[in-house]
Amino acid sequence: GHMFGYATDETPELMPLTHVLATKLGAKLTEVRKNGTCPWLRPDGKTQVTIEYRNEGGAMVPERVHTVLISTQHDETVTNDQIAADLKEHVIKPVIPEKYLDENTIFHLNPSGRFVIGGPHGDAGLTGRKIIIDTYGGW
Repeated sequence: GHMFGYATDETPELMPLTHVLATKLGAKLTEVRKNGTCPWLRPDGKTQVTIEYRNEGGAMVPERVHTVLISTQHDETVTNDQIAADLKEHVIKPVIPEKYLDENTIFHLNPSGRFVIGGPHGDAGLTGRKIIIDTYGGW
């Protein structure tokens, strides 16, 4: 796999805000699946957060969330509308501070459509391997 990243003072974790929020979204997906809030959720999922920054005296300061992407495995019975509504209400709103969300924030929630088959069976293809490329703080 390929991975790159850097340390920054924009969060207490010294990680880029994009990484912190994406990681927290993933943890919240697990939480609402396990506690039954979203019983249609299944274990496979991916998150990505894109932040718009402003240059403040040479420092890049998080301004707003530009895009939130969540792709998550689900059961066969849930509708795409219910997936989007539940993800916004039970995953995104509790994780991303309101000051970063606005009417221009883009939400891609299961943008590829239905995601019923997940895990290695859904991703491995003919090779039986899964390609991993992760970044945090990528530009």
